[in-house]
Amino acid sequence: MSSSHDNHTTERFGFADDGVIPNHPSFELLVHRAAFAPEPGEPAVSAEQLFGANGWGGFWRDGIYPFHHYHSTCHEALGVAQGWAEVRFGGESGGRTLRLEAGDVAVVPAGTGHCRVAASEDFQVVGAYPPDQPFDLIRDAGDHDAAVERIKAVPTPATDPVFGPDGGLRTAWTGLARPAA
Repeated sequence: MSSSHDNHTTERFGFADDGVIPNHPSFELLVHRAAFAPEPGEPAVSAEQLFGANGWGGFWRDGIYPFHHYHSTCHEALGVAQGWAEVRFGGESGGRTLRLEAGDVAVVPAGTGHCRVAASEDFQVVGAYPPDQPFDLIRDAGDHDAAVERIKAVPTPATDPVFGPDGGLRTAWTGLARPAA
């Protein structure tokens, strides 16, 4: 499914629990295409400024791990500052590989698996999180059942990292889980 807002396109993808990667029981992965224009010289700053202006923080700059993993205590924004990557979302068995390019932002719901499959040599991503959502990283199937309960408790963020309070996840996820405090 696609939607458009200010010349940006948002793609939505839902994934089922595969017994290893729980994925989110209600929220879809959102991919905001061409969400920002990376500035030459310091392209990561463009993503950080966008995320920060919309209330997301805890920035980091790097790549995406080449193994399947997920976060059970937070949602995550991944903004591609430069280059491209093919990322497998949703797990090995029921997931989907998507190509993310400079300027794209993936809004990854808690529990949704992700793994870098391939990337350009210059690939750089900026990660960010909603306030008051501590970061964890899970890759062991033995943590699945406890993680499912934590995932259900993660609140809907007050803002989308790209569209702020009026769009993106605020439209797609509203009414599907417990709201932010």
